Amino acid sequence: MRSLSQQLLRQFTRSAVGSSAANSATRSSVPIEIREVKSRHDLDRFAKMPWPIYEGDSQWIPPLLIEVKEFLNRKKHPFYLHGDATTFLALQGGKAVGRILVSDDPNYNQLHGTNVGCFGMFECIENQNVADALLNAAKEWLTARGRDSIMGPIDYSTNYPCGLLVDGFDTPPMVLMNHNRPYYGGLLEAWGLSKVKDLYSWWFVDPKDMVEKWHRRAERLAKRGGIVIRPVDPNNFDEEVGRCVSVYNGARDANWGFVQLTESEFLYMAKQIARIGVPELTLLAEVDGKPVGFSITVPNINEAIRPLNGRLTTFGIPIGLARLVRRVKRIKTARMLVLDLLHDYRRRGISELLILHTLNYGKNTIGYTGAELGWTLEDNYLINRTVEAVGAKHYKTYRIYEKRLVEDDQGSMNNDQ
Repeated sequence: MRSLSQQLLRQFTRSAVGSSAANSATRSSVPIEIREVKSRHDLDRFAKMPWPIYEGDSQWIPPLLIEVKEFLNRKKHPFYLHGDATTFLALQGGKAVGRILVSDDPNYNQLHGTNVGCFGMFECIENQNVADALLNAAKEWLTARGRDSIMGPIDYSTNYPCGLLVDGFDTPPMVLMNHNRPYYGGLLEAWGLSKVKDLYSWWFVDPKDMVEKWHRRAERLAKRGGIVIRPVDPNNFDEEVGRCVSVYNGARDANWGFVQLTESEFLYMAKQIARIGVPELTLLAEVDGKPVGFSITVPNINEAIRPLNGRLTTFGIPIGLARLVRRVKRIKTARMLVLDLLHDYRRRGISELLILHTLNYGKNTIGYTGAELGWTLEDNYLINRTVEAVGAKHYKTYRIYEKRLVEDDQGSMNNDQ
């Protein structure tokens, strides 16, 4: 039989004590309501919830609200063709004080032989009770589906934004990367989550002109290995996507946290990237006509959306959209978000060739002044040494946490007997 204290703790998943402002001023008499997002009104509040959290944070990039809502749209996002997810909003005194996404990906569990669900899109005022209430709601949703562990922050899967920023708060996030307040880690750890893996992001500025230094060596590598590096052909979009899929799934199958993108997911992401990408920066590496590696580098669209405050329209007029179009042309940084190579073709200099071709075009043709590569796993020593060798610096660290859920309940039952 459970103790009274544990029964009360379960009640806190729906009604707990917390604060009503981003500065976490305590108002112990105000209950916390955890509400599953069902209505358009609550979806709007969920999407806008981060704004008060990041007031005064000069590094935060307000996301486009339309993009946030599309990401969560069950009718549009292909994750929902095989997985399931829901969102919760924490309210206190009528104000939104926290949010969380919780998801269940059967493909991941089948591939890894696990029984885990994920949480993501976590935002919270600096108040442990609010964080506990949100995480408990996620726990209840997952255990009701038979899952015994929770991992995150992961938005659906590691193919999408993931990781809690734990180092590198002094620079803004790049496109499709997370940013959060430094106190978030303490909230998650106090609930019982612990580190399972760190993810590294790397910064290129090419201060030593690595392109020139490596030019002759790159030519020798390409000639000796029969390696061809070429941009994808946008006129053969579906065929080129198929070539990239074969490499992506073959290159990552042994990586921690990997789950294959379904065909629908890959097409969805390819179209998203194509909207903002530069064809010359999506590269295929081929050996004797066989695709063996590829990389995708995209302009850091965060530079362009930063001043829009999340909106493309004002009073129905596409003012923000016009500003976005103008600002996209002035982007000066980029992010290499994919660098994959089939196992049998590693240690042949192909990764270096992909990076150098990207640096050369980005720096000397487009005029980029810097670029991020990320993320990489902390223990992927081969790729980490490769990116260091061509001049990158490790400048941000993101953390994935995990917690067993079933053991906690069993332990509590044993202690009460």
